[in-house]
Amino acid sequence: MERSTTGPSQDVSPPAPGTPLPDGTAAAAPPVLAGLLDGIPRQRGAAPPAPAAHPSRPLPRPWHLLPTPAGTPFTFAYTAVLAVTSLVAALADPGLVHALHQESSTDVAHLVRAPVPVLLASALWVAGGILTPYALAFVLVLTALERRTDALRAAGVFLTGHVLATLATEVPVGLAVLAGHLPGSSLHRLDYGISFGVAASTGALAGLLRPWLRRSLLALVAGALLNELLAYADPLTDWGHLIALAIGVSTWPFVRRRHRPA
Repeated sequence: MERSTTGPSQDVSPPAPGTPLPDGTAAAAPPVLAGLLDGIPRQRGAAPPAPAAHPSRPLPRPWHLLPTPAGTPFTFAYTAVLAVTSLVAALADPGLVHALHQESSTDVAHLVRAPVPVLLASALWVAGGILTPYALAFVLVLTALERRTDALRAAGVFLTGHVLATLATEVPVGLAVLAGHLPGSSLHRLDYGISFGVAASTGALAGLLRPWLRRSLLALVAGALLNELLAYADPLTDWGHLIALAIGVSTWPFVRRRHRPA
């Protein structure tokens, strides 16, 4: 059986524009075919990558430096209590104020007799009044710490530093009295205030800041506390501040579990 084949078709080029045709007319230019391609689907090419959008940094909010009932309930309530006790200390009879401070003192005698009540009572007073640097640091540091964590963690850090630093400074006094190295009057040393809790909260807050700010804050605070220790005005309290700062640093894993932007 023969196989039939067809040869290639010959291409016929259209006449050039203006060439005379058999009917007497001139050849016209071919129509533009570009418009006919509009109905053909285009290939999906890779679109050029869009420029990365840089997230806008939130504007600073100065009012967040201060405690509020909704945002920082622990710091707000505690600040109100300290304001009341500071007002009492400023306006009440000096003899009454001294008696209240004496009963709230976390000295060895009180710690042996009623440790829990006296540890709580001693944290209700600001040594030197509400206008001292530690009072200002309390408001700023506790507010920042609570905004970045929560009320429970902020209170836990403050109380942990207050209690442990107090015990770390008073227990050696008791042992020294028992050993005969200190007089018995050392058992009644007046000791109250919020400074140990503030130092611990500062150490904890440093763990939630950017590295350069963390190092700067710790260097500044530790340098100031070491300077007070070298002055040797109240070495027992000064050692307690350094211990409390170290306690705050040790709480970084605890506070970082609920770290949230301020």
